[in-house]
Amino acid sequence: MNRRKDEGSPSGGDMADARSGDGRGTDGRGLDDGEAGDRVLLRGVRPYGEGEPVDLLVAGGRIAEIGTDLSTDADEILHADGAIALPGFVDLHTHLREPGREDAETVETGSVAAALGGYTAVFAMANTDPVADNAVIVEHVWRRGREVGLVDVHPVGAVTVGLKGSELAELGTMARSAAGVRLFSDDGRCVDDPLLMRRALEYTRVFGGVVAQHAEEPRLTVQAQAHEGAQAARLGLTGWPAPAEESIVARDCMLAGHTAGTLHVCHVSTSGTAEFLRWWRSRDSTAAVSAEVTPHHLLLTDELLGNYDPVHKVNPPLRTDADVRALREALADGTVDCVATDHAPHAEQDKDCEWSAARPGMLGLQTALGVVMHTMVEPGLLDWRGVARVMSERPARIAGLADQGRPVAEGEPANLVLVDPGSRWTVRGADLASVSANTPFEGMELPGRIRATMLRGRITAHEGKVERAEMER
Repeated sequence: MNRRKDEGSPSGGDMADARSGDGRGTDGRGLDDGEAGDRVLLRGVRPYGEGEPVDLLVAGGRIAEIGTDLSTDADEILHADGAIALPGFVDLHTHLREPGREDAETVETGSVAAALGGYTAVFAMANTDPVADNAVIVEHVWRRGREVGLVDVHPVGAVTVGLKGSELAELGTMARSAAGVRLFSDDGRCVDDPLLMRRALEYTRVFGGVVAQHAEEPRLTVQAQAHEGAQAARLGLTGWPAPAEESIVARDCMLAGHTAGTLHVCHVSTSGTAEFLRWWRSRDSTAAVSAEVTPHHLLLTDELLGNYDPVHKVNPPLRTDADVRALREALADGTVDCVATDHAPHAEQDKDCEWSAARPGMLGLQTALGVVMHTMVEPGLLDWRGVARVMSERPARIAGLADQGRPVAEGEPANLVLVDPGSRWTVRGADLASVSANTPFEGMELPGRIRATMLRGRITAHEGKVERAEMER
């Protein structure tokens, strides 16, 4: 994918080399909201992978024109060579670990990984240290995201103080803060008290918030280490039963219906949850309930646990092949709304240890598209409009992001990703942008390569390198 700058720009080779880093972070300041990049001509793109290649002119942070053989005084021309143009991806579920565990990830390194993975907006979960349960912490995370400027970083506020499940956090204050928090979650822990969950749904309804639930009945998962089934029994691991998830999902759907609150179900992992959501929506299509599935739950099963490698330890755990097939079907038919990575970096000492002591979680931002292509596109379960739906449009609508997940059309915000569907690449944890390297896809060949990512008209990633905009704050 070749690029050319207009006269007066830095010369002497690929512009990615002139303005970019090595994928693990460079110096620079992020664009403030409303700032637009240069006039950029994307020559030879295929929106949604349909039809013949067309040219796409970006100006003022928006798609100004789409046509063939566009002649323009663009500041920069990018020859896309038939790459598929999609709206930039939106991830409702990441762990950027800042503040508190910068040895595992930072807002900066997570933003780099996100941009390289095709994301233009990510939501950072609240289980930091200190917990993001007040305006000070969420504003810190939000400002760090703006300083980095590669993706829109939206902090998720905790539902309860300290994630302890005993009293509601400052939900309204976080919503009114500069960060404008809309999504609230105690992810990593379940809001298991039904009265507290009811109050959270009622309170967030007042200002249009969403409660994202980590569905896990804790009394059913005491010391749980793996999916409760034949594999856990063979390995001598305490089981994490499917009803621990399904019972909370059923309860919370009913609470959402009763309170008229808005519920989002995190990381659906069982066929029973998918079946319940399908039934729930069939009885009440107006219910404000949405759900996500992770890439790893679309592909990996508990059969991988045989060597006790903690890289495969995750919460909720890897399930059975039947669960994987049911989740793919649920994502394809819309029962499950979207893909969210649950990107969970961990420092080496937290993964390179015995299974019982290891922390659960996996990297996901740079491998998400490849896994979705492998599990959903290549088998014919989703076309490219379907990919846009589950990785951009639906998560943006769930989170209330007006400028993300928009159509690839004239006049729309230029938050875009260009994908080469014919390329394949081999996953190496050491080569990923995160501080950590705990990918379960190590050595796996995945389809699809992110050629470029654009945030409000500015190229933030190109051919595996990130690009920063220098500007005054």
